[in-house]
Amino acid sequence: MEAIIPAELGIPSHRIMHFSEGHNNELLKENLDLLEDLKEKAFLRIQRCKIIMINAYNRRVKAQSFQVGDLVLRRVDTLKPVGKLDPTWEGPYKVTSVIGIGAYRLEDLEGRPLPHPWNVHNLKKYYA
Repeated sequence: MEAIIPAELGIPSHRIMHFSEGHNNELLKENLDLLEDLKEKAFLRIQRCKIIMINAYNRRVKAQSFQVGDLVLRRVDTLKPVGKLDPTWEGPYKVTSVIGIGAYRLEDLEGRPLPHPWNVHNLKKYYA
């Protein structure tokens, strides 16, 4: 078996023939200077992409709000395990007051108020 000499040792390449230690250090320093600009451009590109995604999402989302007197269904509490065929909504309930953005006080149809306010994510409109 005869030993084989690697190609770079036997035939010098263009890169090896024109290598200069001083010039290489200068190029490395330039690359470090340009690195901040590249990071800045990447950050701005990421910010633009996030804004585009936010706008695309907001175009599809429809804000939901209820007025006093509207009938709504509320999501069933799932603290205890429920079966596959158990109902996921219960009600109807009547909106008695708007507490803030997306928060409502409810009462059942007999006039008994529910103990705490409900978020709009746990409510949906009841169509009678």
